Amino acid sequence: MLGRITKFSPEVGFGVIEAENGAKYRFAKNEVVNLNGKLVGHSVDFLVNTRRPQDIFLMTGTPWTAFGDGSH
Repeated sequence: MLGRITKFSPEVGFGVIEAENGAKYRFAKNEVVNLNGKLVGHSVDFLVNTRRPQDIFLMTGTPWTAFGDGSH
């Protein structure tokens, strides 16, 4: 599912993703696979399992930085 991070609180480690269909999902920072600085405003691709987002990927940079180890 595609969406955008609209809120994130570094103090508590939780934020909100608004999906393309308008649904909102609360997530924990540790659910983001490829952390890359500031989270708010990033487009994301993620899975939903029982209304919980998981395997959240920030859709920034190249495919190597998003899905790889950055060494290519």
